[in-house]
Amino acid sequence: MNRQALDDLKQQIPLMGYLQAHDWYPARPLSRGRWMGLCPLHGDHQPSFLVDPTKDLFYCYGCGRGGDVIRFAELYHQVKFPQAVAWLRQWRGAEPLLQEVTRFYHMQLHRHSEAVAYLYQRGVRSPALIEHMRVGYAPGSCLRGWLTQLGHSLPALRQSGLVTDAGYDTYVRRIVFPLEGNLYGRSLSAASPPHRFLPGAKGGLYAWEQVRRYAEVILVEGLFDYAVLWEAGFQNVTCSLETHLNAHQFRQLCDGTRTIYLAFDADGSGQQSAQCLSRSLLERDITARLVSLPEGHEPNSFFVSGGNAHEFHRLLEEACP
Repeated sequence: MNRQALDDLKQQIPLMGYLQAHDWYPARPLSRGRWMGLCPLHGDHQPSFLVDPTKDLFYCYGCGRGGDVIRFAELYHQVKFPQAVAWLRQWRGAEPLLQEVTRFYHMQLHRHSEAVAYLYQRGVRSPALIEHMRVGYAPGSCLRGWLTQLGHSLPALRQSGLVTDAGYDTYVRRIVFPLEGNLYGRSLSAASPPHRFLPGAKGGLYAWEQVRRYAEVILVEGLFDYAVLWEAGFQNVTCSLETHLNAHQFRQLCDGTRTIYLAFDADGSGQQSAQCLSRSLLERDITARLVSLPEGHEPNSFFVSGGNAHEFHRLLEEACP
């Protein structure tokens, strides 16, 4: 990209907006419209991250790094300059497209009985939960036509990962959950890989903006674990989409004083990951407790097999450091 194109990109993505989209919030105002907050680039305990929205620049007095939105993307996502530019261009253009895709898949859900049956089997049953999570279904063969009618080009759809090189729906026969800048698809077919994401980062912790205010947070691995807990009344639950948190997700857990209940799968790898994460949180002075589910269970199977909110409350009370 030439200098003019880079300047245009930075003008289209104000630094403050990009920071807030990645869960950064100022702690206090300064003179001349500037703001100070915790640095999202390192383990910051005292606000040292200065943002000047007028100049679209940042500087951290703790780690000594600063620059514009492109430099922030380089440091935050740990990529080189060309990858940071590509990341920002994708981020700028992906959101409207993903909103259209989410709306389309959501409309398809109740038109396909196999999708509704699968959700019922996994404990996703109430209309309120389906609306809350904006659950959808990708039947295949019709997304491309819908999006091209809305003006999206086939090359753009291929580049986004929504459509294959052959022009087919990437998420065919999958339950779809919208994420922060991505989509998660769970296959209904045992012949296909169970999990699918679009190229790029999976984003932060699921529904974190709704959860971060709680003093006690339940962290689970999968979205179906999240779903059954939310439906059972545990609205202080979030999801990492795997046992290993990315740097962004870990920073989110550590952005305040709270207790984290780690309700990972009761298998060897799940418990090992929970213990490792618990130690890492302790190093950041965050209290973590390990929830011991019955052998062979994760939260989803616990509730689907007959567990209830009262019994899960007891597991939380018995959780150990």
